Amino acid sequence: MVKKTATITIDGKPPIELDILKGTLGYEEIDIRSLGSRGYFTFDPGFTSTASCQSKITYIDGDQGILLHRGFPIDQLALHSNYLEVCYILLHGETPNAEQFRDFHVAINRHTMLHEQIHHLFRGFCRDSHPMALMCGITGALAAFYHDAMDVNVKWHREVAAMRLLAKMPTMAAMCYKYSIGQPFVYPRNSLSYAGNILHMMFSTPCEEYEVNPIIERAMDRILILHADHEQNASTSTVRTAGSSGANPFACIAAGIASLWGPAHGGANEACLLMLEEIGNVDQIPEFLRRAKDKNDVFRLMGFGHRVYKNYDPRARVMRETCHEILQELNLKEDLMEVAMELEHIALNDSYFIERKLYPNVDFYSGIILKAIGIPSSMFTVIFAMARTVGWIAHWKEMYDNGIKIARPRQLYTGYNERTFVSKINK
Repeated sequence: MVKKTATITIDGKPPIELDILKGTLGYEEIDIRSLGSRGYFTFDPGFTSTASCQSKITYIDGDQGILLHRGFPIDQLALHSNYLEVCYILLHGETPNAEQFRDFHVAINRHTMLHEQIHHLFRGFCRDSHPMALMCGITGALAAFYHDAMDVNVKWHREVAAMRLLAKMPTMAAMCYKYSIGQPFVYPRNSLSYAGNILHMMFSTPCEEYEVNPIIERAMDRILILHADHEQNASTSTVRTAGSSGANPFACIAAGIASLWGPAHGGANEACLLMLEEIGNVDQIPEFLRRAKDKNDVFRLMGFGHRVYKNYDPRARVMRETCHEILQELNLKEDLMEVAMELEHIALNDSYFIERKLYPNVDFYSGIILKAIGIPSSMFTVIFAMARTVGWIAHWKEMYDNGIKIARPRQLYTGYNERTFVSKINK
């Protein structure tokens, strides 16, 4: 293969030759690592044109609406796999055979319980705390309970930490929910599926066992699959940045949860549901659409379009089908669902949305599904964090397998030049 290079000439100085790198798929990338030694850095706020790492886990083509996990299309995984099998694929790179999957499942089941003293930690939080505040705090606190395997330089310790995090996330998520509504915690039942166990721990009580509906269970499983990983987004990059310093895995995942909490990231489905509640009923839709199309109005439609996907979000195709299955199964006719379905119809047929490719995205449908299942909007991002944990772990492990280098972004300084200090305080 012929080596490709790019040449930069600055102020008539000798040209700087930079290698052009080509991955398996996607854009070619200019290797700018040598620029720093020559006195130059690149300026890229938000890192939207900068590759911060090399990865084999997930590939996205936003223009074509493609999302691949280890080469497997997301719709095939969502329709023909289950969440734990996708977890295995993300972590190990290949599909498991029956024995490998059984061993993996057993390993997860060994770690679903939490240390009993963690129950006492919850009592330190206000009852009306946002569940994401609880999830972030409790995840970081795991380092105080499971410090027997936290040497990130030991591969076996990394494996144990990965299993613990993946197994304990549903238990912690359910505890965050139970604490917020004042109900006692429910222990996991390892005879259930990963998705079934989540539903059991959230909705069972000492008075009544929750009977897992297979259609709802499948919908939850698909939500987990469709949110499992999404390449170098804000939270994944945060986990990698925290991990690059050698921080323990629980701290890294807690950092990812904190980043995910933002309404522009993991909080988007919660923001979408709040928008539907603001619209209220179908009769109000024309007025809100008028406002959405008015550039001078601050109102924005949430759940339409995507920063990465300039085509239909491939996850939304599966989520749309699942959404309609759930609404049919539960026979929901409330105003909120009618508003959502009418907005979907308009977005798929109105020229304003079609020309701008503002299709309903995965956040639009996942919020409706979670609401239909009975999960409050405050828990939406917690469910997202639970699903995304495997992606964070996969990237964290890959970073160590490839050899870490501490993250150190540069800046374009626009402050004062050096100046003399003179105190203005009367002494």
